[in-house]
Amino acid sequence: MEFLKNLNLKPANILKVAGLALVAIILIALAFRLIGSSLNSFSGINTKSQNMSALKISPGMSESYDMDYGGAVDAVGLSVRNITAPSTSIPPVNNGNIIGDDAEEFEVTEYNTTVETRYLDETCKKIADLKSREDVIFENASEYEKNCNYSFKVKRDSVKEILSIIESLDPKELNENTYTIKRLIEDYTSELEILQKKLNSIEETLNNAINAYDDITELATKTRDVENLAKIIDSKIRIIERLTQERININSQLERLNRSKAEQLDRLEYTYFRVYVFENKFIDREDLKDSWKTAIKSFVRDINKIAQDITINLAALLFLILEYIIYLFIVLIVVKYTWKLARNIWKK
Repeated sequence: MEFLKNLNLKPANILKVAGLALVAIILIALAFRLIGSSLNSFSGINTKSQNMSALKISPGMSESYDMDYGGAVDAVGLSVRNITAPSTSIPPVNNGNIIGDDAEEFEVTEYNTTVETRYLDETCKKIADLKSREDVIFENASEYEKNCNYSFKVKRDSVKEILSIIESLDPKELNENTYTIKRLIEDYTSELEILQKKLNSIEETLNNAINAYDDITELATKTRDVENLAKIIDSKIRIIERLTQERININSQLERLNRSKAEQLDRLEYTYFRVYVFENKFIDREDLKDSWKTAIKSFVRDINKIAQDITINLAALLFLILEYIIYLFIVLIVVKYTWKLARNIWKK
């Protein structure tokens, strides 16, 4: 009690203390907010770097790969013969054993290459310049801001030369896939023979049906049997339409299979290359610029959040406290008069 008496608890002093306490709370909140923002920004940058590193470790790059940074591994790896399923539209059929001793005559070889470089334009140009050669046929060429990728086929006699050019780029990864397509060619040949026999059968049936209907029509015409003649004509039309549609379907299948078989046979004359090049500079101005933009945006958001906390949110908090104070006074008044009423009733 003596301690409280020594305090100068005037209203002005109380307001000063409350104001100083409020300012101190705001400054502490601001400091914590800025420190937390810095830590979050640093953590976010590290996380982004880790994610970028994880994205870079991807051995197989396809034509549809469209990112600013691509795949890389720690060392150059070249497998002499890796009999695996390639990344082609029609995978090799290698289930079970291949009949005969000529499977190697149907071998197809593919090279998948990933190159990391600090000079993207120069490296991509070395690959793109191969397009002018007659022994190199490009199937796809895509160039982006941070990477480029190419797919092309090379005549077998020129494979060593093209491979030496790619190896001179110091690739991070160089994989060779060799497999046989003998079973696939045999399957195409077998299906073509079956469909051709079916087509011949349909052609023969169609011709026989037309001749038979012609004979019946001639007989019905001679006998002047109009009703049967109409039925014959209707039946003839339906059977011809059905057989004609089947013939069209089979011709379509034959055309598709012949085209697929021709594509596979063409693969025997070439070796396929898929080259992916991505840029990885020690100092990337664009990355630095983006990181500064991100940091500034985060700083502005934090300052805006703090400004909202010490203005709108603080006002809302004060009104909320005022609301509960009013409720408290109402409760005290109700309790006071209820107590008086109860006491008067008790005295009576």
